[in-house]
Amino acid sequence: MSAPFVHLHCHTDYSLLDGACEITQLMDVVAKQKMPAVAMTDHGNLFGAVEFYNKAKEKGIHPVIGCEVYVAQQGQTVKSDTNRYNHLVLLCENQTGYRNLIKLVSSGYLDGFYYKPRIDKDLLSRHSEGLIALSACLRGDINETLMADRYDDAKRLAYEYSDLFGKKNFFLEMQRHGLDADDVVMPKVHRLAADTGIPLVVTNDSHYLQKDDARAHEILLCIQTGKTMSDPNRMRFTQETFYLKTREEMLALFGEVEDALDRTWDIAQRCQIKLDPIAEPGRHGARLRLLKSRGGSREPIELEWAAAAA
Repeated sequence: MSAPFVHLHCHTDYSLLDGACEITQLMDVVAKQKMPAVAMTDHGNLFGAVEFYNKAKEKGIHPVIGCEVYVAQQGQTVKSDTNRYNHLVLLCENQTGYRNLIKLVSSGYLDGFYYKPRIDKDLLSRHSEGLIALSACLRGDINETLMADRYDDAKRLAYEYSDLFGKKNFFLEMQRHGLDADDVVMPKVHRLAADTGIPLVVTNDSHYLQKDDARAHEILLCIQTGKTMSDPNRMRFTQETFYLKTREEMLALFGEVEDALDRTWDIAQRCQIKLDPIAEPGRHGARLRLLKSRGGSREPIELEWAAAAA
């Protein structure tokens, strides 16, 4: 009997003005497809983590908490348009990984924000424990390097991530959305896995729930970018394939690497974190780090919220 397929690359509506998978409806679709688990990998944030975790538990679905982070090529502190960023998917394997992901995401906003909340590989190297990494979509640096026909450089990057996270904690993602770039890159990803021994995992870059939601998602992107549907140069997804596909649909696309579909369930089972409810958050106190403007520069300051009086 084949293993269930689990979506490990999924954008909820907390991927602001980009993801259109409302969490309650997401859990309904996952349950309808009889999938035992699902991941949340929103762009650059963990805003939906608690809601996602609780809604999944209510449905008897195993929640995998993660994030698709933005990794700045020249370091997160370089605030320049020439400092491009790439995508990387991070999943929390345990409580240590969850705490590390919180640190990474927080630093992205507090220290690395420039249009997007960005981190860098130096920060990753200090907070990689307890995290499982996937090479991400076509915006991942390995895929971009393969697209540029620099196979040896892509292999070097793959080994770099394998060393950074550990050999059992880094996976090469395979995606097929009907894009021309997929036909160029995915065979090279398959070859890269064979040459390096780094395992493959199949994902779908899910931004909405059903195929019929593609137009609504396109309108959402117009709101994000300040464009209209009549603008031929607007940002858009050219294929209506970025939805929560069934295992059967994924198997039709990746029948030659069925083990990479089965591996999604193996990875999901490794991800075991627990979020304990806090009945009265105010009584526990909290520290809030803000950016205060001083003489044209932004400096971090810390404020402490006093516990509410009993």
